[in-house]
Amino acid sequence: MGRQSILFGAFDRHNFGDLLFPHVAAAMLGAREVRFAGVSGRDMRPYGGHATVALDRLAEEMAGVSVNLIHGGGEVLTCDAWQAAVMVSPAEEAQRAIAAYDRDAGERLRWGQQQLRTTRQIPYVAGKALFSHPGAWIFCGVGGVELMELSPSFRTEVLGVLRQADYLSVRDLMTQSLLGREGISAELVPDPAVMVEELFGDRIRRHGEEGAVVRVRSAFPKGYLAVQFSADFGDDATLAVLAAQLDSLAAEQGLGLAFFRAGAAPWHDDLEPYQRLIARLRPGAGLIFDSLNLWDICALIAASQGYCGSSLHGRIVAMAFALPRLNVIHPSRAGRPSKQEAYAATWDAEEPAVVAVEGVAEGMRRALYPRKAPRREAAHRLRMRYRQGFAVWEDLLT
Repeated sequence: MGRQSILFGAFDRHNFGDLLFPHVAAAMLGAREVRFAGVSGRDMRPYGGHATVALDRLAEEMAGVSVNLIHGGGEVLTCDAWQAAVMVSPAEEAQRAIAAYDRDAGERLRWGQQQLRTTRQIPYVAGKALFSHPGAWIFCGVGGVELMELSPSFRTEVLGVLRQADYLSVRDLMTQSLLGREGISAELVPDPAVMVEELFGDRIRRHGEEGAVVRVRSAFPKGYLAVQFSADFGDDATLAVLAAQLDSLAAEQGLGLAFFRAGAAPWHDDLEPYQRLIARLRPGAGLIFDSLNLWDICALIAASQGYCGSSLHGRIVAMAFALPRLNVIHPSRAGRPSKQEAYAATWDAEEPAVVAVEGVAEGMRRALYPRKAPRREAAHRLRMRYRQGFAVWEDLLT
């Protein structure tokens, strides 16, 4: 028997991009068998995702088996055990943990490791010592723009594992530069989600002709913007600015506003801030898209006139479908590195990138300028670049 391959990542929580990664890898690997692992065992199939097994448990089950481990992308280099454990916990349990441990870094880490049954501080980064017979260790388009903000012990753990990699690629120039300063060479490839239209375009278009998306299209026959922002935008002052910006933009462009959740895991997106924002809009200007299904969310974006929000993968899926896109940064993140800015600067420099909430109307106005052909060409270039990187690490799976 040859090596068995495990695809490992944050596929165990409801986050738009994380749910997409294993679909892209599985589609491109074709007939090659692969198992899906997270830091926890969860069944995300009701949302269009995969069922995962906890990696540490899988390592015990596969003692004596030669294993390839593919780290499947996302901002995994800086997600610590506390953050990971909260995001895979049921909402009520997560809130209890936050209330109990949020102010004590040591207790946060201990609780997170205990919940995940791991000794790793950065649990989505696993070293070869976890398996008795490690094969190829692969990192595919990972991100880590906040790497230098980690505590020294966390950073040392991550860098030590990355030095073991047989193939390491990152998705933005900032992460590549940070690793380069530590003497670690990484290839630069786009995020796996650039493949979504090529691999799943027909499936997504079918979802666009059904249920939740049809209701949005019926409500806004002249078109709509797909809009999203994370729960931390939900304070009254920020919501007031966002509402004024979006309302004026929608009126000017003659478009509706369809608000969706790109992630329902703790610390992602909540319905309640959307409800409060819609109450500030003109009657009928906005609605909440209630589906949490991965393919419905893709279809909502694909059928829109453009995307505006805080989710990086909202942007990347809009890029894949050659649509206008704009990211919004929370006021607390001003002046700090962000994955949205890093990715846009690396792969999407010709489009408006990231704006503060006060700049949403003007930024989206510029984004909506017709550029269909150049956007299609850019999407094609990114797909070709991703395929090149994929071919390199696929050859390591024997």
